[in-house]
Amino acid sequence: MIPAFIRSYEASAIIAACRFVAFSDAANSQKIAQGAAATDALIGVSDRMGGDVGQMVDVHRSGLASITLGGTVAAGDPLTSDANGKAIKCTAGAGSVKRVIAWADQPGVAGDVIDCFLGAPSLLPLGS
Repeated sequence: MIPAFIRSYEASAIIAACRFVAFSDAANSQKIAQGAAATDALIGVSDRMGGDVGQMVDVHRSGLASITLGGTVAAGDPLTSDANGKAIKCTAGAGSVKRVIAWADQPGVAGDVIDCFLGAPSLLPLGS
């Protein structure tokens, strides 16, 4: 794995390995928590260590990273977060806007850890 950019942040809650993360406090950009929804302002993927409350957690912000899947994906699928910070395919939802920050680099099913490519976050208005 050759990540392009990794930065450490303080965990405000327990963060499992290989999960999407987001800032936990908009006023403090140094604290993070696991992603909890496709609409969260996701910033990256936790490393293979994760971390407990108050610990520093390395977060992959761009390039290749390993992510735990919460559902079935195909290579190239746009990824977003489920309620547990796991990657799921971003699909259309009536009148919703979802955040995509990664694309599957290989196929997999729930529970698999796959490679994903992290890029600039995109807000996607999906459905009507």
